[in-house]
Amino acid sequence: MKTLQQWLDWCEQLHPVAIDMGLERVKTVAERMALQFACPVITVAGTNGKGSTCAMLEAVLLQAGYRTGLYTSPHLVHFEERCRLHGESASSEVLAEAFAAVEAVRGDVSLTYFEFSTLAILSLMSQANLDVAILEVGLGGRLDAVNIIDADCAVITSIDIDHTAILGKDRERIGLEKAGIMRAARPVIVSDPMPPQSVLDHAAALGADVWLFGRDYNFSGDKQQWAWAGRERRYSGMAYPALRGANQLINASGVLAALDALRQRIPVTAQAVRNGLAMVELPGRFQIVPGQPVLVLDVAHNPHSVAALAANLDAMGFYPTTHAVLGVMADKDLLPMLQKVNPMVDKWYFTDLPLPRAAKAADLQQVWRAHNTRTDTTSSTHVDPMSALQAAIDAADPADRIVIFGSFYTVGGVLKDGTPRLQAKHLTP
Repeated sequence: MKTLQQWLDWCEQLHPVAIDMGLERVKTVAERMALQFACPVITVAGTNGKGSTCAMLEAVLLQAGYRTGLYTSPHLVHFEERCRLHGESASSEVLAEAFAAVEAVRGDVSLTYFEFSTLAILSLMSQANLDVAILEVGLGGRLDAVNIIDADCAVITSIDIDHTAILGKDRERIGLEKAGIMRAARPVIVSDPMPPQSVLDHAAALGADVWLFGRDYNFSGDKQQWAWAGRERRYSGMAYPALRGANQLINASGVLAALDALRQRIPVTAQAVRNGLAMVELPGRFQIVPGQPVLVLDVAHNPHSVAALAANLDAMGFYPTTHAVLGVMADKDLLPMLQKVNPMVDKWYFTDLPLPRAAKAADLQQVWRAHNTRTDTTSSTHVDPMSALQAAIDAADPADRIVIFGSFYTVGGVLKDGTPRLQAKHLTP
């Protein structure tokens, strides 16, 4: 294997199943690689809000002058997005070398695509002379490959129902899996305002230093600005974070708590906080692209995140017609997602996605039809996200809006050639 794509193609078929939870195989290879970090590590787990939290942490720490490393997954368009060093995506050549380093010591240990790529990226980050590393958990926490690294500070974002076949069918069981990233006597920021009791019980049993929203830190705000207070620091008169959506203040509050908890090792100034939150960017998280019609991109793919999307769409104001492109994995809890957003969608465009785990567009349409009670809506099916978007553009008036949501593959599918700028034809009456 020479190129990154060759390595990725090879990793796809290396292990008999795509998801195989457990740390033994990854730990074995990590020990052979002598994988360890010399800088503080922040690990972020949760159902929703992980990506936004990681992006805000990176933005503030970059503004504070630190050399940052960021590992996130999945990617929207290019694999290289998963590894950012000093604010820039790692090159495919450097990543290919990191994959080769894993293969050199792997021996007869079978690794999944995610495990192999995680080891490659962690290895690359550990040798990049970083001041701080930010690691987003892929799935769960306790048995996720990222959890082979002992976090100096853990952040647990909102916890809700997702990946039930692997993590459990209720918030208590799912919360316990997320709590697996905690470490004894080290800070853990719980930014879910109503965390499952299992998270609090695990922290107490472990002896972790728990920061709870409403007890150890909180925020307040009006229409113009917001303020935050923690155990040691306070910030007031701040502009709202550049990431849109009602839930971003909760995420930002968790970020400031993590920075407060690590202030002795990686101190940040108030100006770095202000600048970082004002400049942070993260494609696909309630991303509004100006145009005619306006385009909204959101990787909401479970009932909790779709409820947030629905609230954010409602707050946008009036649009004559809302067109929605949706593609998701087959294991998602589809009906509650549709029920939350259906009242504000007038035309549906269901799309196939290019992988076996994805739900078929026709199946999505069938579920929608079986429960839709509105008589003024229409739906259609499409072979890929770009075809669905084009159909929406063809049917849209310039004053409408088009919402693309669901899987990373759905949003990524319309971003693969860059961010679309829409210019619909004015429809004649």
